[in-house]
Amino acid sequence: MVSSLTKNSITQVPGIKVGHAQNGAARTGCTVIICEPEGAVAGVDVRGAAPGTRETDLLEPGNLVERVHAIVLTGGSVFGLDTACGVVRFLEERGVGYETGVARVPIVPAAVIFDLAVGDAGVRPDSDMGYEACLRASDSTGEGRIGAGTGATVGKILGLDYASPGGIGTASTIVRGGATVGVLVVVNAFGDIVDPESGTIVAGARNPAGPGWLNTSRELTAADLPGTDAAPSSSIQNTTLAVVATDALLNKAQAKRVASMAHDGLARAVRPVHTMFDGDTVFALSTGNVKADITAVGTAAAETLAKAIVRAALASSTT
Repeated sequence: MVSSLTKNSITQVPGIKVGHAQNGAARTGCTVIICEPEGAVAGVDVRGAAPGTRETDLLEPGNLVERVHAIVLTGGSVFGLDTACGVVRFLEERGVGYETGVARVPIVPAAVIFDLAVGDAGVRPDSDMGYEACLRASDSTGEGRIGAGTGATVGKILGLDYASPGGIGTASTIVRGGATVGVLVVVNAFGDIVDPESGTIVAGARNPAGPGWLNTSRELTAADLPGTDAAPSSSIQNTTLAVVATDALLNKAQAKRVASMAHDGLARAVRPVHTMFDGDTVFALSTGNVKADITAVGTAAAETLAKAIVRAALASSTT
């Protein structure tokens, strides 16, 4: 794990704390983003063809609840959604939630990555692990193979034998007017990770013929290559998950637009992206009242997400 304090991380956004819990031996874990103290306006954009989510429909503009109290990103595929129950329990004990008249109900959307093939498939993040992640929530974000990124991998066109470690990355940007835009991402992509500034692959499918990278996009599309059939299990082993947070004042429709614009950051740093093998999902949170241009916020979200993806790959390669 590489330490990432408030500076240049999602926790630079006021009201955001991050907690991780993991089972290192089983290579799986979960990450919780807690929105203090009153929750955050939220939106989501799901573009991958193989998502695993909870309560994302609630975030659509026009639906009743305006604010969420936490977001959970987790390993364990669909089994990992149980972690959200632990986060709900943690928040309820502290009186946090949507007031229904008979109880406060914490609103906790969640999304999963598939990491069952990496470690021990019989060990999955559960409710207790979600609760533990909440207990650990702080301003110190962490990067690399931690939390939901513990078992993450990238570059899986040839299967896991030639894949590289994925993991968690974070970054932040201050936009004109003073609003902060922060991102946390769990990188578990089918494709390679590319540094947008240099155009070079920094993590991905390793070339079985020698040192260096295979270049997944070229392998899939180049007419002068014989082509490589993706491993049969590739269709369920991928997904990049991200949370964009800002203290800019956004409503639900604007938060959804920011989440949509942030997907451009995925396209810049993950190649190929939004495939039939991925469940790419981006959440957007608004915690404050800073007036900012939504186009500027969305543009910063995309650029910051691309940076966070590269940071995840680099941090994971050293942990």
